[in-house]
Amino acid sequence: MKMNVYDIIRIKVASFRTGLVLLMLFFAVSWAGSVQAQVPGAGQPAAAAAGGTVSGIVIDSVTKKPVDYATVSLFKAGATTPFSGGLSDEKGAFRITNVPAGTYRLQVNYIGYDVKNVGGLVLAPGKLDRNMGRIIISPGANLLEAVQITGQQALIENKIDKLVFNAEKDVTSAGGNVTDILRKVPMVSVDMDGNVALRGSQNVRILINGKPSGALTTNAADVLKSMPSDQIKNVEVITSPSAKYDAEGSAGIINIITKKKEVSGVSGSVNLGIGTRQNNENANINFNKNKLSVTANVGFNAGWPQTTYSMFESKNTLLGTESSSNGKSTSNRQFLSGSASVGYDFNDNNSFLSSFSRRGGSFKNDGTTTNSNLSRDGELINYTATNRNENSMSNFDWNNDFTHKFKRAGEEISVAAQWTHGTADVDYATEYSAFTQNQRAENLGTNNEYTVQVDYVLPINKMFKVEAGAKTIIREIKSDYDFFNPNEAGQYVLNPITSNAYDYGQDVYAGYGLLTASLSKGYTLMAGARMESTNIDGSSGNTASGLQPFKNDYLNFIPSLIVSKSLTPTQTIKLSYSKRIQRPSLQFLNPFRNTSDPLNQSQGNPELSPEIGQTLEFNYSTFVKSSVINASVYYRRTEDIIESVVTTVPFTTIDNAGNEVTRDVSLSSFQNVGTNNSIGTSLFGSAQLWKVLTLRGNINAFTYKPQIISSLQQGEQETYIQYNAFVSATVKISSTLNAETFVMQNSARRTFQGTNPSFNLWVIGLKQDIFKKRGTLGLNITQPFKDYKDFESSINSGPLVQRSKFSVPFRSFGLNFAYNFGKMNYGAQPPRKKRGVTNDDLIQGGDAGGQGGQGGPK
Repeated sequence: MKMNVYDIIRIKVASFRTGLVLLMLFFAVSWAGSVQAQVPGAGQPAAAAAGGTVSGIVIDSVTKKPVDYATVSLFKAGATTPFSGGLSDEKGAFRITNVPAGTYRLQVNYIGYDVKNVGGLVLAPGKLDRNMGRIIISPGANLLEAVQITGQQALIENKIDKLVFNAEKDVTSAGGNVTDILRKVPMVSVDMDGNVALRGSQNVRILINGKPSGALTTNAADVLKSMPSDQIKNVEVITSPSAKYDAEGSAGIINIITKKKEVSGVSGSVNLGIGTRQNNENANINFNKNKLSVTANVGFNAGWPQTTYSMFESKNTLLGTESSSNGKSTSNRQFLSGSASVGYDFNDNNSFLSSFSRRGGSFKNDGTTTNSNLSRDGELINYTATNRNENSMSNFDWNNDFTHKFKRAGEEISVAAQWTHGTADVDYATEYSAFTQNQRAENLGTNNEYTVQVDYVLPINKMFKVEAGAKTIIREIKSDYDFFNPNEAGQYVLNPITSNAYDYGQDVYAGYGLLTASLSKGYTLMAGARMESTNIDGSSGNTASGLQPFKNDYLNFIPSLIVSKSLTPTQTIKLSYSKRIQRPSLQFLNPFRNTSDPLNQSQGNPELSPEIGQTLEFNYSTFVKSSVINASVYYRRTEDIIESVVTTVPFTTIDNAGNEVTRDVSLSSFQNVGTNNSIGTSLFGSAQLWKVLTLRGNINAFTYKPQIISSLQQGEQETYIQYNAFVSATVKISSTLNAETFVMQNSARRTFQGTNPSFNLWVIGLKQDIFKKRGTLGLNITQPFKDYKDFESSINSGPLVQRSKFSVPFRSFGLNFAYNFGKMNYGAQPPRKKRGVTNDDLIQGGDAGGQGGQGGPK
C-alpha cells in the first residue's frame, strides 16, 4: 500500500529525532563545559549569583536606529573597573543579570562615538530589576558631519558579515517590484528574465525575512516580479555566510526584509501604484502593545498585456541541418499575496511567534511562430505553430517560533518549525500546420517541505559568544505530467509514452557551531563549522520509459572564518573565508525528456554532483565626511560547475500525418562541466556634493575561464571578464521633494558553450512628501526613449551554432501614492527577537514543484 506524504514524514522524523536531539545536546554540553572552565563563578550555587537585572536599548542619536555590538559596562559606585557587562544585540538591546543591590554607573562604548555614562543607578532590595529604556549615544565631534550624512541617506550599511541596502530610502523604486530594487543593490545583478545573480553567479539563495518561501522554490524570478517594492524595508547581501547559515548557495545569500514597525500602538500603511507596465496595491496594519503583537498584510500585483518578439537560428555544419523560427506572443500576469502573524511575550524570558503567508497567481501566454527545418537528407519543411499556455501557482509558508532567554544576558535557545506547501499547474496546447502532431499537456507539481531547527546562543563574557544549532529539512516533491495527442477523429487522448509521474525526495540533516570574539585593538573574529548530510532519491512512474530509480547521498564539511579590524573610527578591513555547496534541484535531476518543442528538447541528469565553492575575500570600507567607499577583492574556486550542455541527437517521433520519423534535434541537459578559478573585485562609492547632490556608483568585475572536463573539451577556453555596474544621482530639490536617476549595465554572461544576454536600464524618479511626511507621491519613468529592448544569446559548440533574440517591452511610466497612518509610541519597550527557520538551499529558479519545465514554451 502506498503511504501518503504524512506517513513518510512521520517515519523520517521519528528515525532521525534521536540523532537531532543528541547532536544538539553535544553542542550545548560541550560549550557549557568549556564555559564553566573559563567564566569566573561558573558552577557556583545559584544563591551566590542571585541578583537583579539591568536592561535597555542603545540608540544612535542621529539615525535613531539601534546600535548593535555596543559594549555596555556596569561599574560599582566609585570603581574604575567594571563589575559586569555585555554587548548589545542586533536590535540594540542589552541585559545584564545577577546584579546585587547597590549603587552603580552604566557606561556605553562604541567605536567612533562619545562614551555615554549614566550614574546614580540604584538597585534596592525588593526592587532589583531596572529597565534603563533608550540610551542615546552620539557620534564623536570629528565624525559628526559624516554620521549625519549617513543618517540622512541611510542607503548602505557595512556590517561584519553582510552589506545592507536600505530600499525604503530609494526614490526610483516606488511603484515597482522587488526586481527593480535588486538591480540597484551592490554586487547583485538581474537579467532580462528576472533571474538574480550575486557577483555574476545565479547560484544564490534568496530569503524573505530570513526564511525560505515555497513560492521562491517554484519560480523565484516570477515571484520577485510579483512583490511590490513598497513592501520592502532593506536587502541584506551576505557574500561570505558564517556556519550558522545553511551551506546552500555557492555565491552567497540575499535576504529581503519586508517593512514592519517595532513600535507600540496601532499603525499601518497603504500603497497604490499604477503604470503603463504594471500596477501594485498593498496595505498593512500593525498592532503592538504590551505582550501582544499582530500584523497583517495584503498585496496585489498585475501587469498589462505585453507583446514580445523572438527569433531563433540553429545550424549543425557536420550534419548539414538547419532550423529557424520567428515568433510573436502576448502575455499577462496577476498575483495576490497576504500574510499575518501573531506574537506573544509570556514574560521577559519566553516568547512565541506564529506567522502564515500565502502567494498565488497566474501567467497566460498566447503566441504564434513561423518555422523552417532543413534535415540532413535535404528535406525542407516550413510550418506554423500556435501556442496557448497558462501557468498558475499557489504557495503558503507557516512558521512557528519559540524563544527562551536564560538569566545570563544574551543566552537563549530557540526552536522553530516550518511547513511550506506549493503547487504549480501548467496547461498548454500547441497546434502545428505541418511537421509534427498537435499536442496538449497538463503538468501538476506539488511540493511539501518540513523543517525543524534548534539554535542556542551563549555569551561567555563581554568578549566571547558561542552559538550552536541543529536542523532537519524533509522535502517531498511530486510531478504529474499528462501528455495528449489527437486520434484519427481529432480528439485528444493520453499518450502513455510521453506522460510521466515523478517522485523526488531530498532530506538534509545539519549541525553547526560558531564563535564570535570582540577582541582588543579593534579586532572582531567570527569562526565556525557546519556538517550537512544530504540524502536524495527519485523514481519515475513511467515503466515504458526505461528510467531507473536513482539515489545519491553525500556529506559535506563547511568551515567559515571572518576577521575584522577597525583601523580608525572611520576605516575597517575584513578578511573572510567561506565554503558553500549548490545542490541540484528537480529541474536539474529529472531524467524524463521534455519534448514540448519538437526541435529543442531538454532532460535532467540524476548523476549530477553538487557544486562546491570556496571564496577568500578581502574588504576595505571607510567614510570621510560626505564620502563612503567599500572595496573588495576576492578569489573563488568552484568545482563540479553545473551548466546546461546543448548537443544534437537523433530523435524518433510521429509527424502530423501519423508517420514515424527520425529527426536531428537539439537536446539541452545538465552536466558537471569542470572547475573555474575566478578573481574578482567590487567597488561601491557614495559622495555628497554641494549638500543637495548625492552620487553613488558600484562596479563588480570577475574572470571566467573554466577548466572543462576532457569529454566536453572543444578547444582552448579564453579568459573572459564579466561585470555589472550602476551609477545613480539624487538631487534634494527641497525639504520635501527629491529627484533621482539610475543607470545600470550588466555584461553578457558566459558559459563554456556561449553567452547569455547583456542588460542595461535607465530609470528616472521623483518623490514628493505630503501630509506632513505621512504620505508620498512618486513618479517613475523607465527607459523613456526606447520602447523595446533586444536580448541576444549564442552557442558556438564545435559544429553546432545557435543564436536567439528576444525583444521585450521595457518603457514605462508610473505613479505611486503611499500613506502611513496610526499613532505610534517609540518607547523603551525592547523589540522582540525574531528567529525561525532559514533554509538557504537549492539552485533558484528551478521548477521544483513541477516537471522541470515540461509545461511547454512560455
